[in-house]
Amino acid sequence: MGTSAEIIAIGAELLLGDNTDTNSTWLSRRLVELGVTVVRHTSVGDGIDDMATAMEEALARADVVLTTGGLGPTQDDLTRVALARVAGVPLVRDHATLAEIEAYFASRNRQMSPSNAQQADIPEGGRWLTRVGSAPGLALEVGDGLVVCMPGVPSEMRVMFEQDVVAMLVERGGLATTVTRTVRTSGLSESGIADTLAELVSRVERDGGPTIAFLASRGETRVKVTATATDRPTALTMIDPIVEEVVSLLGRGVTGLDEEGVEHAIGRLLLAHGWTLAVAESITGGGVGARLVTVPGASGWFRGGLITYATEVKTMLAGLDPSGLQRTGPVEGTTAEALARAAADRCGADVGLGIVGVAGPDPVDDAPVGTVRVAVVVDGRPAVTKEMRMPGRSRVDIQSFGASGALSVLHTVLRDA
Repeated sequence: MGTSAEIIAIGAELLLGDNTDTNSTWLSRRLVELGVTVVRHTSVGDGIDDMATAMEEALARADVVLTTGGLGPTQDDLTRVALARVAGVPLVRDHATLAEIEAYFASRNRQMSPSNAQQADIPEGGRWLTRVGSAPGLALEVGDGLVVCMPGVPSEMRVMFEQDVVAMLVERGGLATTVTRTVRTSGLSESGIADTLAELVSRVERDGGPTIAFLASRGETRVKVTATATDRPTALTMIDPIVEEVVSLLGRGVTGLDEEGVEHAIGRLLLAHGWTLAVAESITGGGVGARLVTVPGASGWFRGGLITYATEVKTMLAGLDPSGLQRTGPVEGTTAEALARAAADRCGADVGLGIVGVAGPDPVDDAPVGTVRVAVVVDGRPAVTKEMRMPGRSRVDIQSFGASGALSVLHTVLRDA
């Protein structure tokens, strides 16, 4: 029988909506990879009664309970107190840990507050986790279960999990390895992909093979193939043939595998052609360039870009004709084309990409909110332009989807060049 786990995110800021609980998402992903079944996520405030109740209920359902948050030095950091209550043991001060915390502050030339001393308190019988910041994590066996408490700071929590918690889970036994590989696509709809892969999905389900799932995000669709086995190599032998078949069926719509998105495919295509790229962005405000520079080696093919948000800056920075802008408007396809040519010319690139649009709150000329217009110019050839409409979305969504849409158009143009 496998290991089960529950995750409890602690902090009033989560319930108030001030912070987003990314820790539980990350932990779930890692636990699934380890073959641990995650049965529930819970968010609670800083009240000790609420925390203790959440821990008790989780221990009744799961083998392992993982908490994040509430390990700081302030009065509302009561996770260790709640755990001691649940376990029925006292808190004891670990003077060796207190000395480490004092040294942590001294090494940074910071004055330690007296309240930080409580971070050296641990439920009797507990053990410390690797300390990254000033807040040590801790673990305690409670009956047949294990409770692991980690800080809410994501970077600190992740180090503790990888260095200490994984080993604890292995010690408890019952682990398998769950592996997922992702086929990334561009310019293909989720429904279209599902139709193309319908026969493959049916066959895999019938044969009891890996699972195939579809995820649409930021204007792109991913196909995720997942298998669980005793170890990673065995899981990959189950997954890889399915991935190869998915790639074959989806053809040129595939941009890469796993973490390689459309921006990676664009880089490969530019290198294959021996071309360089420049962008001029209005509506996306640099979002396209930010995506492109995440690719290792982008400096070999990405020259840079212009952010021409205001209409007058399109004239000042990109050199567009003021009378032409006044005549056609700042969000027309002809403006996107002029920006693409200006980007290529001013940055000395072979390929230019221009993006304009309306993020809101009001329409511009005849273009409603959600309109995005993209133009791509390759080596002085006639421009390829495309219009996209994304009504009913927030400003941030329009900008994010606009960047993805622009990259998708660029990928298609380069692929067919």
